[in-house]
Amino acid sequence: MKSIPVRNIRRGHPRDFGIQDLSEMMAGKGMVQELHRHDFFYVLALEKGAGAHEIDFVPYVAGSHAVYFLRPGQVHQLRLKAGSTGFMMQFTAGFCHHTQLLRKVGAVNAYVDKEGSVLRVLADIFREYQQQQAQYREVIQASLHIFLITLLRLQQQPAVDNAHTYTQERLEALLDLLETHIHTQKRASQYAAMLHLSLYQLNTVTRAALGKTVSELINGQIILEAKRQLLATTAQVSRIAELLGYEDVSYFIRFFKKQTGVTPEVFRRHHS
Repeated sequence: MKSIPVRNIRRGHPRDFGIQDLSEMMAGKGMVQELHRHDFFYVLALEKGAGAHEIDFVPYVAGSHAVYFLRPGQVHQLRLKAGSTGFMMQFTAGFCHHTQLLRKVGAVNAYVDKEGSVLRVLADIFREYQQQQAQYREVIQASLHIFLITLLRLQQQPAVDNAHTYTQERLEALLDLLETHIHTQKRASQYAAMLHLSLYQLNTVTRAALGKTVSELINGQIILEAKRQLLATTAQVSRIAELLGYEDVSYFIRFFKKQTGVTPEVFRRHHS
């Protein structure tokens, strides 16, 4: 069985951080990356660019001034035309000690950097990484903090009061738990318990933030992971159902069709 390719930070770089200049990487050629996932945070920042970028099956135009931020586990595929410039950066959660910022920034995959503020911070990080003077890693970590704050400002969604902040924090924690536990935990009450909230309280949070119930978010996460497996692997539907914690493949197929309108096999054929 073919599995979803999982990429690690490139060889020749520290295991927890790396940054590359796109024009050097591409060397005048186009870049094609087929569907895969990472075990680290991934950043693509385009100063100049043309192409297409698909993240968790959501298509984006990879144009100039675009910044993409992917969490570990998300799947994506990328096509960039020759002449694209900017930076590609990777880092682990262990390298960046700002968990709450990572959650906030990671809630959005695509940003627009019209003023070039993100690229300026990345240029500083790249220069520090290339020169590797004394304590360069500490300098990069400090600059990474600035990078995350810069992205957060681009979201243009500042917290206006304590209630808003509380809702966002609980939502971000829930989304993080869904990514981690969706294969084994599928009941809304289980996630409420993990967050030390009643189910009523957690539903209030998700409805306020996204207009959805916890159960709807759980179903959405299951379908997302199923789509990842269907398009990035050759695994049989029965195996995918098993990986997602379903012993009854018929039940899984009915669930998938109810959520998407098509069976898993039809979805795979239409998107292959």
